[in-house]
Amino acid sequence: MRKPILILACLLTFKLNAAEEAPKPDNPFFAGYHPWVAPAPTGLLLQKGDRLAICGDSITEQKMYSRILEDYLTVCMPELQISVRQFGWGGERAEGFLKRMTNDCLRFHPTIATTSYGMNDHEYRPYEDSIGAAYREAMLAVVESFKAHGVRVVLGAPSCVGNRNWWQAGATTPRLNENLCQLRNIGIEVAGQEHVNFADVFWPMLQASFAAQQRYGTNYALCGGDGVHPNWAGHTIMAYAFLKAMGVSGDLADFQVDLATGRMKVSAGHKLLSARNGEFVIRSTRYPFCPSSPLGLAANWYPTAGYENITNSDNLRSGLTLVPFNQELNRFELTVKHATAEKYRVTWGSESQVFTAEQLAHGVNLAEAFTLNPFSTRFALVDAAVSAKQDFETRQIKTLFRPAGEKVTNAQIAEQTDQVLADTEREHSALENVIRTAYAPINYSLKIVPE
Repeated sequence: MRKPILILACLLTFKLNAAEEAPKPDNPFFAGYHPWVAPAPTGLLLQKGDRLAICGDSITEQKMYSRILEDYLTVCMPELQISVRQFGWGGERAEGFLKRMTNDCLRFHPTIATTSYGMNDHEYRPYEDSIGAAYREAMLAVVESFKAHGVRVVLGAPSCVGNRNWWQAGATTPRLNENLCQLRNIGIEVAGQEHVNFADVFWPMLQASFAAQQRYGTNYALCGGDGVHPNWAGHTIMAYAFLKAMGVSGDLADFQVDLATGRMKVSAGHKLLSARNGEFVIRSTRYPFCPSSPLGLAANWYPTAGYENITNSDNLRSGLTLVPFNQELNRFELTVKHATAEKYRVTWGSESQVFTAEQLAHGVNLAEAFTLNPFSTRFALVDAAVSAKQDFETRQIKTLFRPAGEKVTNAQIAEQTDQVLADTEREHSALENVIRTAYAPINYSLKIVPE
């Protein structure tokens, strides 16, 4: 087995050296990195009725970026009716997932899957060709197995590591990140060879980590307190990368108001119920992504540091300042023409903001401008239900599917799984129903008056 890996390593070295590099910031910090240009999606990969499997190591098992993804797909793209499961397993490498994917993942018949491996595969040491060859071999096998079962794949790059001192001697943070960058490039090669989509997690995270420490201070820990497991800001960037790789457009609402006639045009997913004296009542089945919720509504709501504190890495809204999530994935646009006043007060639900006529004519992204909005409360209820379901999915796979005992064969695991599947799926279905109940169309008002 060793000889093929060494041969493959030589081929990888040639391909990595021959690839086109992506643009880099003009700063010595990035001098040691040689990222390939990441392929862009050619359209929306998602299909109606998809069953999405989110696969990965302990970073996936944190159930943070997976929650963001499921929240987004549930309420921002409800017309697709996508169901989601997360299959994170702490400490896992790509090879480990390959060994369990039939029992733990494929039995649920996913139609699309995301992968997030490489952190453990890079072995927390400087890059060697054998590390890259082993990672490529395992990821290639994972992708081929998914494809053999009719599953579309988004191959995710690993994330980056932060500045912590627990690495073994000689393995500085830059050397580890250079290793992870090599695995990212190998992922691009595998994705291209297998004609699957690629989610560029590493490069946006590394740039965001650098930018955040310049902006918010050197204690900003995008990659988490241990330098490996990201806080909410880091997981926001991960979710951004996967949604972009799925080809999501981000066009969630387009409201066009003509103040001369008092009329409004609304896009798909929204219905105008009434229009009178600059106040428009709308019924929406498509939500914006809501990074904030009224305090005290849900104990496990994800901006744990408080939604107003964007300087803390344990805050989802902080992550939104580091990547163009709102601009590219969360556009809830209001455009107003034929304004006669210089400024207008826009009231959306219970919150108000003042905009100039020029701003309104150009278009205002309500999802970005309003910290709280009419969807925030309902969105938080959906997120709480998603969190509970994903917590159960970890227990289902890691505990309920495994027979008791220290030494258990794969055959015993498969037999035990068949016995408990029906019972656990009843509980899982009940948790899915809670999500469906939490999500509901929203009626609200949007008022535009001269200031």
